[in-house]
Parts: sequence; structure tokens; C-alpha cells
Amino acid sequence: MISRFLQSFWAWYERTYLVNVGLAALLFGLQFVHLIWLSLDVVALRLVGESFWQLSPFWETGMAFVDYLEIPAILSTSLVYIHALRSKGFHWGPALMLLFINSQWLHIFWITDEFILTSLIERQATMLPSWLAWIAIGIDYLELPVIYDTFRRFFVALKEHRGREFLKELAEK
Repeated sequence: MISRFLQSFWAWYERTYLVNVGLAALLFGLQFVHLIWLSLDVVALRLVGESFWQLSPFWETGMAFVDYLEIPAILSTSLVYIHALRSKGFHWGPALMLLFINSQWLHIFWITDEFILTSLIERQATMLPSWLAWIAIGIDYLELPVIYDTFRRFFVALKEHRGREFLKELAEK
């Protein structure tokens, strides 16, 4: 039963690949905004003593929302690379991207942005050492090659007209 479900799921995923990789690219593309803010506010403040992009409370809430979209982004992008490994066999590229993308769970659950802000900007004492915040930031930047590769995969799928089968299926319904 599970085997049949997985076969059915991967057949559906292949038919709707363009939509799936497009959604993954969109969700992870939003993380790029978060990385820019992180660089221009948190990192810049620590390294040069000046923030180049401080957010108002309204935009801080928006940035938190974007940050929480990282969870569906990780899930959808992981499927892109699992699909690549499953359909084309093992290759280091997709395997590394899968590793990079899933290292984000450490960033989300192990070291939160609150810890980063507390230890790097406000310099209040926490139980964790401040060097751990730099590790969390480094983990965050592992998103960059994944963002690039996911968009590349989307544009390749567009070029290969991989959306035709999906559109045909929609038209039949």
C-alpha cells in the first residue's frame, strides 16, 4: 500500500514538476529577502557598527512571516532534490543541495533569530556563546546555492515545456 502510494505520488510529482519546482523557487526566493536584511542589519551592525536596513515594527512582522515561510520552502525544495536523486540516480549536486537545505532545520530549531539578535546586536547574556550565532548565520547563507539551483531548475523545466502535461490535465477536468 505504501509502495503504491509513493508510486502514485512520484507520478503526480513528475506530471506537475513545473508547478512544484516553481513553488519551491518562489518560497525559497523569499528567503533571499531575509538574507539581505540579515546582512544589512544584523551582520553589518556587528562588523562595522552600523545597520544599513533597520525595519519598522510592521516590516519586522513581515520579515518574521517570510522567515517562517522557510519551513514550507525547506519541505518543497527537499522534494525537488529527492525527486532528482530518485529519477536520475545519485549525483553529488542534488545530494549537497539536499544537505544544505536541510541544515536550515538547525538554524530554525537550534538557534533562532532571537538568539542571533540578542547575542550579536543587544549583547545581552545568553546561555549560548555568541560564536554560535555566527554559525547560525553561516547556515543561513547555505540557502544561496539552493536558491540559485532551484530557480535554474525552474527555468530549465520551463524551457523543456514540462508544464504541458499539467496544463492538459487541468483542461480535461
